[in-house]
Amino acid sequence: MTHSEAAHSSTAGETSAPYGSGPAPSSSAPAGRVRLHHLRQAKEQGRHFAMLTTYEQYTAEIFDAAGIEVLLIGDSASNNVYGNETSLPVTVDELLPLCRAVARSAHHALILADLPFGSYEVSPQQAVETGVRFMKEGLAHAVKLEGGAFYAETVRAMVQAGIPVMGHIGFTPQSEHALGGYRVQGRGDDAERLVADALALEEAGAFAVLMEMVPAETAARVDAALKVPTVGIGAGSGTTGQVLVWQDAMGLRGGKMARFVKQYAQLRGTLMDAAQQFGDEVRNGSFPGPEHSF
Repeated sequence: MTHSEAAHSSTAGETSAPYGSGPAPSSSAPAGRVRLHHLRQAKEQGRHFAMLTTYEQYTAEIFDAAGIEVLLIGDSASNNVYGNETSLPVTVDELLPLCRAVARSAHHALILADLPFGSYEVSPQQAVETGVRFMKEGLAHAVKLEGGAFYAETVRAMVQAGIPVMGHIGFTPQSEHALGGYRVQGRGDDAERLVADALALEEAGAFAVLMEMVPAETAARVDAALKVPTVGIGAGSGTTGQVLVWQDAMGLRGGKMARFVKQYAQLRGTLMDAAQQFGDEVRNGSFPGPEHSF
């Protein structure tokens, strides 16, 4: 029995209806597990899907129940969970427990895991071994790696090994030093390179291609050239899916936000107010009150 089947074995009469066919009876979550062909159907039918990062149980449960189709255990955990300045230091061994927590907590979304820097670049064999770990130990349904046509043979080897792969082109954070920092990719003549990269990844068997910090016009060209779905982050509205880091989208992280981020909540302020109230009540003796005592 697969992980997905085990998660639903107690649900009588469950059907694997397309996630975009309408809300489940009691929530907005999909009726069954979102799978690769559902994302492909979204592209073919002109529909869109949402993707958020998540790294632990409670946000995974919430986003899953909210109907978010893809949950990404991103290497962004490096600078959103582990306190690093960039995504580069995080390791496979640090991401695997986060991936397991998400996979055990979400019963509808497709679980996608990032391959961190240094875990796939050496050879296709290394990439296959890392991908197997994420699917076997981390319970992921698919993995994502950064890079264009250069990694086509790596993607091909992984797909042949039974590992679904999403490609990631445009600005690739793991290559920030080689790219000269956080810079928009795919402007002018460079757009042709991005189209070629995307086509090479699709031909190698990638089930989707993510584009980061790419002009909207270029991203739309890539999407039009591909049969597989595309996902954008700072790539305009012409992609099949959209992804954001959840701490950015929900206002948990402080500081200046990237231009492409929309904040749907201000959780940092809410948590700050609650923590300050808790501290004040402990110090002034009003908590715990008689109603909180045995």
